Amino acid sequence: MVLFIGCAQQPHFLERSVTLGEHRYRYRVWLPAHYTKLHHWPVILFLHGSGERGDDNVRPLSNGLAPALQRFGDRYRAVVVFPQCRDGQEWYGEMELQALAALEQTIREFHGDRRRIYVTGISMGGSGTWYMARHRRLFAAAVPICGEVARDPADPFPIEPPPDIARIVGAPDPYITLAALISAPAWVFHGTIDDQVPVTQSRRMVAALRRMGKRVHYTEYPGVGHDSWDLVYADPDLPRWLFQQRSR
Repeated sequence: MVLFIGCAQQPHFLERSVTLGEHRYRYRVWLPAHYTKLHHWPVILFLHGSGERGDDNVRPLSNGLAPALQRFGDRYRAVVVFPQCRDGQEWYGEMELQALAALEQTIREFHGDRRRIYVTGISMGGSGTWYMARHRRLFAAAVPICGEVARDPADPFPIEPPPDIARIVGAPDPYITLAALISAPAWVFHGTIDDQVPVTQSRRMVAALRRMGKRVHYTEYPGVGHDSWDLVYADPDLPRWLFQQRSR
């Protein structure tokens, strides 16, 4: 068990848990070097991809933002939350609720700044980021990476989605339907030769946001495949932009 006292001199991935009904979900919290409770901190919710599912509370640290924090932690002066999606599920329904509960618990425990709460994710977590962004008053910005919006009929949901998600994905134009719900600015990333989530998913969602006058940046990596997140989280412009965003 890791105990936190006063101020952290080195980055830490703390172990925490949250209980919903009869289920206990473990998650990790990253604290930046020189963290102190004397300040209110930005908080980032990170949603991992399908390969990191389980209940070991370890896999979410193996890919995406956690490795970048080990290399570029000085750029991410924020508290970061790493929930873990259970096997056979995705970031909606109960998994969304446990992620949001972990986020809320982290904001309270580590003096999070409620005007600077952000969500980002990769692949399955990129899709989760898009749908999390529908919570208008919660997130100051969203950073979906190679995320799917419109579900391929050949790839059905593993578990029936809740009604609000079902209405979006079942709409004649899911992109416009979701864009209408999003108020936070987004910076979207995708590789052009992604063979798992087509780049057209991001292109169409970005086009829908722009059509509705929403605030969106889009970065496309030519010749890059599915794992574009390594480039994203290594880009020093991302945290600079992210921490400038505040909820209205």
